[in-house]
Amino acid sequence: MKIVIPGGTGQVGTILNRALTAAGHDVVVLTRRPTRENEVRWDGEALGPWAEVIDGSDIVINLAGRSVSCRYTAPNLQAMMDSRVHSTQVVGEAIARAARPPRVWLQMSTATVYAHRFDAPNDEATGVIGGSEPDAPDYWAYSVEIAKAWERAQQEADTPRTRKVALRSAMVMSPDRGGVFDVLLGLARLGLGGPVAGGAQYVSWIHERDFVRAVDFLVDRDDLNGPVNLAAPEPLPQRAFMRALRSAWGVPVGLPATKWMAELGAFALRSDTELLLKSRRVVPGRLLEAGFTFEYGRWPEAAQDLAQRVRLRRAGRRRPGAGVPAVS
Repeated sequence: MKIVIPGGTGQVGTILNRALTAAGHDVVVLTRRPTRENEVRWDGEALGPWAEVIDGSDIVINLAGRSVSCRYTAPNLQAMMDSRVHSTQVVGEAIARAARPPRVWLQMSTATVYAHRFDAPNDEATGVIGGSEPDAPDYWAYSVEIAKAWERAQQEADTPRTRKVALRSAMVMSPDRGGVFDVLLGLARLGLGGPVAGGAQYVSWIHERDFVRAVDFLVDRDDLNGPVNLAAPEPLPQRAFMRALRSAWGVPVGLPATKWMAELGAFALRSDTELLLKSRRVVPGRLLEAGFTFEYGRWPEAAQDLAQRVRLRRAGRRRPGAGVPAVS
């Protein structure tokens, strides 16, 4: 199949590109700075010659958008909004104008769209959309507005011949350098992997193998459209999440951090405390109802697998069969 991945040079794009290419698919990545043979230049803003690669493709997986790994200043938040909405709109225009449009358009979204809560999990049917929580900072509401506008841009695209799915993804865990697991493991190895602000806030996550398998599942299921949560079925409190990560690496203790310490740490990492403090208790209701089964449904087993693969990577070896399954 011919698969086009706008914004496919980040962590998630690398995971998908690796799996799809290994399976023998024709993968084209749209990026602002092409450096490889299968990459095509685009700006994420306007139609151009890049739109030709979408015409005749089978699948489009749009991952474009400014990274959330930054300080949530007003300019950065606006850049997140603009990059996500504009790129989604222009992908929709390219699909609408195509003589042979793709049969499915998978659009990246985020589990951040759900409310900061501890009392119950958020699935697609009964989950509470965030933005009005009384105990959350005002700018967290803007993150929710970004997510809603992102999904709305796909919904409003006039693409009647293309099925549309919004991927409300939790954090994708892989052993790759610079990914979220790599960052969290680095903190644990330094002894900083303890509870943050008490650690009661929930962490939602998905193993890279299950992320790719879920994409495969959604491509094949013509009856599924609209928002779908891509998250493991057992989110857990941050203190338990980090305890399991420390156990996987063999780190006996992790220093706790107060809220103001988290602020300092986020500033040093050029990130934001929303990523540490917001309780994301998200479950994959529609995937489970449709019959999808997770290889890594529990975090302790997932953390063990990822930690082992990091060790093997650092040793310059690769465990047979540790690769990621590809879309069929």
